Amino acid sequence: MKKIYVESLGCAKNQVDSEILLSLARKKGYEITDSAQDADVVVINTCGFIESAKKEAIDTFFSFRNALPQAKIVLAGCLAERYFDELELPEADALFGNHDLSFFSELLDELENAGCGTQVRLRPETDRTKSDCERTQFLSRKGSVYLKISEGCNHRCNYCAIPLIRGPLVSRSREDIIKEARALIERGYYEINIVAQDLGAWGSDLYGEGDHFTSLMKDLASLEGDFVLRMLYIHPDTFPVNLIQAVKENSRILPYFDIPFQHSWPGVLRGMKRSGDRETYAGLVRKIREALPDAVIRTTLMLGFPGEDEEAFDDLMKFVKEAEFDWMGSFLYSREEDTPAYSMRGEREHKRAHKQAALWQKELENVQSEITGRRLERFVGGIYTALVEEPIQGEDLAIARIYSQAPDVDGLTVIMGEGLKEGDVVRVGIRAVRGLDLEAVLINE
Repeated sequence: MKKIYVESLGCAKNQVDSEILLSLARKKGYEITDSAQDADVVVINTCGFIESAKKEAIDTFFSFRNALPQAKIVLAGCLAERYFDELELPEADALFGNHDLSFFSELLDELENAGCGTQVRLRPETDRTKSDCERTQFLSRKGSVYLKISEGCNHRCNYCAIPLIRGPLVSRSREDIIKEARALIERGYYEINIVAQDLGAWGSDLYGEGDHFTSLMKDLASLEGDFVLRMLYIHPDTFPVNLIQAVKENSRILPYFDIPFQHSWPGVLRGMKRSGDRETYAGLVRKIREALPDAVIRTTLMLGFPGEDEEAFDDLMKFVKEAEFDWMGSFLYSREEDTPAYSMRGEREHKRAHKQAALWQKELENVQSEITGRRLERFVGGIYTALVEEPIQGEDLAIARIYSQAPDVDGLTVIMGEGLKEGDVVRVGIRAVRGLDLEAVLINE
């Protein structure tokens, strides 16, 4: 039996794709291995969103190529899809686009039959919802899983390469999503993380304009079983306000809102092809917290976009201080070819702006770190449900997460308690804040 290993780079949506590739390989008779050293086939499922991600993808590829000269290595994912026609990488045994992952079985057949030095190239262009690709292999820790409900995006933000890679919005059907969610619950997953390029846009291509996502979340919350739903990534300009009430009425929908505001200054936002401003975005944050006092709000902000000056940055700083986000991620604008923003300034001006933006980023993150620490204090003294991720070997400790902590991007909860196992769902009492993490004790009920 041949062995296969997948190195998954980039976002959670890419991880779902990696899980589909592994599931298809398993169906073909391949054995899944956690060690690339043991694999006959190694798949690098890449990200191609920004410059740093592209560099990571190429560096990772050559790291595996140099270490594993006998393995057949497939370059797959967003980088392969975005540069499929231009990419000259003879060191790769295969290139595979990501618009229909069901063709991966065909790629494996071709790879097995390919002669020495022959590169297999396959770029399917059919249905991108992958509804016929059932996942039987998962890369998440026990108890937590991602559920992708759509592909692509219709927003066409001027800086964003995702439409170049994933194309326009293609939603999975309600029936297909419900079917997969039910299967995941039956497999014993407690935390189901709903992901897409923009959750709030789900269904508009299938059912017409309107808020279809809120009704989908209600349907998911009505399923039988012991589980919770976490929503990851909702575009602020089309945020479905009815969702707030739905979360209030459904305890299975965690009051966790991942809203990538990107900026607050109107001039910068218009350049990004976004319609908000500081007052509008801060108003949305207030509306959520007035209805849901326990709500946790995460955002992403971009520094260095064309048009950002000191006045714009000062406005962004005021926004961060006013909104008091529980969690904030930031990144520097990447000048991506074939996006509308690419021609807004030249490379020399971009590099100058990039240096200034890096200084502003540090300043912003220092402020946010203090805000996050202060926001975490409200959990001290409370009792919460926690999902155990990793017991600490040799100690009565475990790393876990409560509802306010999304996988991989937020802080963690350290539990003092005996006999904890990965995937356990337990009750804990929060007793202290340690940096950006929480310290808790196990409560035996």
